[in-house]
Amino acid sequence: MPGFITCGPNEALVVSGCCHSRPLMVAGGRVFVWPLIQQVQKLSLNTMTLTIESPRVYTQQGVPISVTGVAQVKIQGQNLDMLRSACEQFMGRSEQDIINVARETLEGHQRAIMASLTVEDIYKNRKRFSKKVFDVASSDLIDMGFTIVSYTIKDISDEEGYLKALGMARTAEVKRDARIGEAEAQRDSLIKEAEAEEEKMASKYLNDTEIAKAQKDFELKKAAYDNEVFTKKAESDLAFDIQSAKTKKYIKENQMEVLVVERNSEIEIQEQEIKRREKELEAIVKKPAEAEAYKVAKLAEAHKLKLIAEAEAEAQAIKLRGEAEAFAIEARAKAEAEQMAKKANAYKEYENAAKIDMILETLPRVAAEIAAPLAQCNKVTMIAQGDGPVGASKLTNEVLDMINKVHSTVNELATIAPQRSTTLSSRPTVPVR
Repeated sequence: MPGFITCGPNEALVVSGCCHSRPLMVAGGRVFVWPLIQQVQKLSLNTMTLTIESPRVYTQQGVPISVTGVAQVKIQGQNLDMLRSACEQFMGRSEQDIINVARETLEGHQRAIMASLTVEDIYKNRKRFSKKVFDVASSDLIDMGFTIVSYTIKDISDEEGYLKALGMARTAEVKRDARIGEAEAQRDSLIKEAEAEEEKMASKYLNDTEIAKAQKDFELKKAAYDNEVFTKKAESDLAFDIQSAKTKKYIKENQMEVLVVERNSEIEIQEQEIKRREKELEAIVKKPAEAEAYKVAKLAEAHKLKLIAEAEAEAQAIKLRGEAEAFAIEARAKAEAEQMAKKANAYKEYENAAKIDMILETLPRVAAEIAAPLAQCNKVTMIAQGDGPVGASKLTNEVLDMINKVHSTVNELATIAPQRSTTLSSRPTVPVR
């Protein structure tokens, strides 16, 4: 009975016979068929996977290699001309026969292209090789009704070890480049670390310098304030001493001279002490710092600036503290010298009255010292010569004679005192450093 025959989307129906001058081809559909007078055949449109092996093909360099490719091909059912060509060549043949034809065609083109290229071209640029095989084989397969869906190289091998040698050479190059890259990266890292450390130390030294400057300004201002305080205190003490001198009339010229000499000695000692401290600082700080800087410069030139900067910053800070201490000492010395000068002027102002008062106070003590031995005597033995006095009269005469000598001594002191006072007042003022 006549009726419709259908096929799936992966099949094509070919109807020949009565009513058809040329076979009717329907891909994935249905067709009305009259039995006995029309014949219906089916052609598979499934995609076929082909493994194309080309063992030991000599390349352009004469090196034999083996290539295995994988291709996906199918009969084109949407193009009637290609479907008609496929029907003419493969209708009635099994699917395996169709696969063999397509495989042999692809293998022939694959071998031909392998022979025209070098091993390096095939191995390093597989995509270019696959495209070349695809383009060349497509023209022949289209004439058979086939469409190449895809073609790729699955494997490349050789029995002579040529590819292994290429891989070893490339592996060595990669390892070499990796070692070089690692060394360069480490070098760059060390350089960056050194630059960062240098910037850090520069900032630290700048901060330390600013701190030292601030400390110096503080010490200088403090020294100036101390100088002002010492000056006011000296003026107050001087006023008190002047009032005391006016009230008591007690001036000790000799003691003043001794004090002046002692003060000069103390000033000289202080100057020597300052020089000693400067030398000590130079020996303890500056010289070791220079030696350390020289040592570090020999060990690592990159750390030279760091150590020198540290030594110079420390020496600068110590020097600033030393200058501040010296300035404070000098200020105190000047204040004390001014106080002593004002005391000397006060002594000079009350010269005669002070001398008289000193003599009057000293004379009774001198007499007491002379009489003290006599007061301790329990027995006195008098020796007379010739017609001299004896007894109590002799003792009395000797005591009176001592008193007269004391009187003459006092007169001499009264005469000498003004002269010494004049000499002291004419002496140049001791400079205070």
